[in-house]
Amino acid sequence: MGDILVGACSWTDRQLVASGWYPRGRRDAEGRLRHYAEQLPVVEVDSGYYALPRRRNSELWVERTPDGFRFDVKAFSLLTGHPTRPEALPADLRDRAPTSGHGHARGRGPADPALLDEVWGRFAEAVDPLRTAGRLGAVLFQFPPWFTPGAPAERFLEDCAERTKGWQLAVEFRHPAWWHPERADETWELLASLGATTVGVDMAQGLTASLPPVLPVTRPALAVVRFHGRSGAWGRGSKEDRFRHDYDVTELAAWVPRLRRAAQRTDELHVLFNNCCGDAAVRAAETMRELLAAPGG
Repeated sequence: MGDILVGACSWTDRQLVASGWYPRGRRDAEGRLRHYAEQLPVVEVDSGYYALPRRRNSELWVERTPDGFRFDVKAFSLLTGHPTRPEALPADLRDRAPTSGHGHARGRGPADPALLDEVWGRFAEAVDPLRTAGRLGAVLFQFPPWFTPGAPAERFLEDCAERTKGWQLAVEFRHPAWWHPERADETWELLASLGATTVGVDMAQGLTASLPPVLPVTRPALAVVRFHGRSGAWGRGSKEDRFRHDYDVTELAAWVPRLRRAAQRTDELHVLFNNCCGDAAVRAAETMRELLAAPGG
């Protein structure tokens, strides 16, 4: 059975910092990460989506975490077809920013190919210290709701797989059509052929945008599942509205057999909690670790 690493989707979230989870004397940038890494073995760097990460930060993260710790890094918004604010780009690239989104997004014109190449290069340079030190887990490409099945999306995924050779590419879809029963096998085969990890999700069910709580294993080296909470405000409202949820033990325990089965088919399984309101995510992660460690868990 592969290793199961459980953690949260941020260690710097303002509500987490304000919750009191970090002890006195360890609430500065270095202290927070060192404390987090003593409690949990994996974390997601969600800030990589909002702004290009910086190499110096990756170097500091390596210094402040032990061997075996993993950072799953969320890909920058421009690389996944999301609208990207010019301010999110380095200053010398801002005048080249597209006014809206990427080429596959709702018929919008493509971003400047030279800009994309430059952004890809800088993203790779920024995360390289993590890769070199063995700290880089998945590089998460979370695609927008309008990224739907079809030839254009498949070509885009093929390009991502080519550009991320040497990384552990993980793909999370936000459009449920990818995992509809009549399409699921085709999606599995596509991601497996690209050597990509499928990101399973837990989220509220019964909504138009709901994805099923499945965890397909498409890459023997790594599987990932992200717990988004079960708020009915998914896809609307503030961040707090979308992700406000305290998982109870029953909800988490229902996932334990599924996680165990996935771990039997992969070398490493990352279980990440994205219900980032206060300390809800880290508390859920700690509970899930206890459930997995229990006899028969």
